Amino acid sequence: MPGERKSNQYTIHNKVKIVRGGADYFNCIEEIADNARYSLHLQTYIYDEDETGNRVADALIRAAKRKVHVYVLVDGYASQRLSPKFIARLHEAGVQFGFFEPFFKSNTFYIGRRLHHKIIVADANVCMVAGINISNRYNDIGGNKAWLDWAVHASGEVARGINDVCIKRWNRSVIRKKCVPFSNALLAPLPADECMVRIRRNDWVFKRTQITRSYQEMFLNASREATIMTSYFWPPQKLLKRMAGASYRGVKIKLILTAKADVPFTKYAERYLYPWLFRNNIEVYEYQSNILHGKVAVCDNEWITGGSYNVNNISAFASVELNLDIKNTQIATEVNDKLQDIIKNDCVQITKSDFLTKNNIRTRLFYYLSYRFIHLVFYLFTFYFIQKREKN
Repeated sequence: MPGERKSNQYTIHNKVKIVRGGADYFNCIEEIADNARYSLHLQTYIYDEDETGNRVADALIRAAKRKVHVYVLVDGYASQRLSPKFIARLHEAGVQFGFFEPFFKSNTFYIGRRLHHKIIVADANVCMVAGINISNRYNDIGGNKAWLDWAVHASGEVARGINDVCIKRWNRSVIRKKCVPFSNALLAPLPADECMVRIRRNDWVFKRTQITRSYQEMFLNASREATIMTSYFWPPQKLLKRMAGASYRGVKIKLILTAKADVPFTKYAERYLYPWLFRNNIEVYEYQSNILHGKVAVCDNEWITGGSYNVNNISAFASVELNLDIKNTQIATEVNDKLQDIIKNDCVQITKSDFLTKNNIRTRLFYYLSYRFIHLVFYLFTFYFIQKREKN
C-alpha cells in the first residue's frame, strides 16, 4: 500500500520531548488546546466524566469559543458511559463529538477492534501521542499518584502527519460534519531542530501492522541492549522468537512489567510466560509504586518507540493503535536513563529461583489456565476478523 511505504520514512524537521503521565501530561493537553488557533483534534480510548475529563472538556470548549474547529473522537465501548448531558455541553459550545464503532450502531461487527490510540494535535503544528487516557487514574488527583505512563510531545513535520491521521479517522467514523484540512497558508514554519520521527500505525483488519514490525525490527537490529516497558505483556509468537534470537546474539533485554494490574487476570496469564523469559536470559522487573500503564521501548541508546501499543496480541491483531518511532541519540539516552532509574528505585527483579519459590505447581497451573482462557476470549472476540483494504 502507498500509505504503508510512506510511513516507513522518517521526517527530519521535528522538535520532540518525552512527557511523563500525570499532572505534566494534562498540563500539556491544556496548553496545546489553549494555544490552538485553527483546528484541534483529540482522539482517545477512555474518556471519563470526572474531574480530569471535565478539565479537558473546559479546555476544548474554550478553544471552540475562540472559533477553533474542535473534533473529539472517543471509543464507542470504552467511553460509552459519557452522559448525554456531558456530550450536549460540548456540542452547545461548538465542539464536534463522535464515537468510534459504537456497539450495535456500527457498519461493521468488529467488537474486538477498538480505537485505542491517544492523540491530541493542534493546527497541524504540535501534537502528543500517548498511552494515556482521559481519566483521574492517569492524573495526579487529591494526593493519588497517577498510573505510570508516557507521551511523546512533538512539533513539526510529524504533527502534520498526525493531523492527517486524525482527519481521516474522523471522516471514516462520523457520518455527518466531515472535517477538511485547513489551508497550507496557515501552517507554521517547520522547526530548525533535526530529529528523525516516523508515524507507525496498527490496524490489522485494514492490513496495518507497522508497530508490530517496528518491534520486530528492533530485536533484529539491536546490537547491545533493549529495554521494553509494557502494561500488558502477551506477545505474538513471532515477536517472542525475535526476542529470543536477540538474546541469543548477546543483546541484554530488560522487560518492565506491572506488579499491580488493573485487570488482575491478565497479570496471572502474563506470569505464565515468566519461565520462558528466564530460559531466554531476559530480565524481568515488576513495577511496585502503582499500576504501570506505560508503553515504550528503547534500543541501544539510539532508537525509541512510544504510544498506545501494548506488546500483546490485542494491539497486534485487533485494536487501532498509533506510535511514534524516534531516531535520536540524545532523546533515546534520556528515555533509557529514566527507565533505568525506575528499575533501580521502583521495581523488583523477578528471578527464576524467586519465581519457583513463591509459586507452587498449583499456582503455576492457574497461570497456565489464565493464559489459555485469555487466548479463548481473544479468539471469541476476533475470530470473524477479515483483512481488507481500507478505502482512501
